[in-house]
Amino acid sequence: MGNQKRQIESPERTRVLMDAYKTMIQEVGEDVAREGLLKTPERAAKAIQFLTQGYDQDPAKVLRSAMFKEDYSEMVLVKDIEVYSICEHHLLPFFGKAHIAYIPDGYIVGLSKIPRIVDIFARRMQVQERLTMEVLECIQETLKPLGAAIVIEAQHMCMMMRGVEKQNSATTTSAFTGVFRSESTRSEFLSLIEKRLH
Repeated sequence: MGNQKRQIESPERTRVLMDAYKTMIQEVGEDVAREGLLKTPERAAKAIQFLTQGYDQDPAKVLRSAMFKEDYSEMVLVKDIEVYSICEHHLLPFFGKAHIAYIPDGYIVGLSKIPRIVDIFARRMQVQERLTMEVLECIQETLKPLGAAIVIEAQHMCMMMRGVEKQNSATTTSAFTGVFRSESTRSEFLSLIEKRLH
């Protein structure tokens, strides 16, 4: 796509997606002309465009837009960031919380930008493991801190509604760079978020 960004919602894309949803509704045995389903293809087409808008956004650019030079070298931690994404295997939602920390090396970033980059990566078809790494690598490569850390805990509807049907299961993923690979710094981070994981 280069520098040309798609509109989050466009008439042409909406029409193509509406046709796809009409076909899907018919193929599962429903009547697409039934009153309750008349507007469903359009609603679903608009919803999926919103839920995948992360493809059209540049998370590194978002971080760079709010980087500030600051002589601060202690841990910065943002907890309980809501995560909503779509599993790429079954196109079902997964959702949960992310906890992210970094130790600055000359630059800090506006705190609202950290949840924003989580949203950008989450609003793509994802697996939790890749989402975890993409967020961490974006912070590390853009902000260049002494280290960064992330933990995501999420529930997956593909496990809860189908397959093994385990309604109370949760998946935790984590990743660390730089000083967070040392046991003491990692332990400090984990102790600060531990109560959130239970």
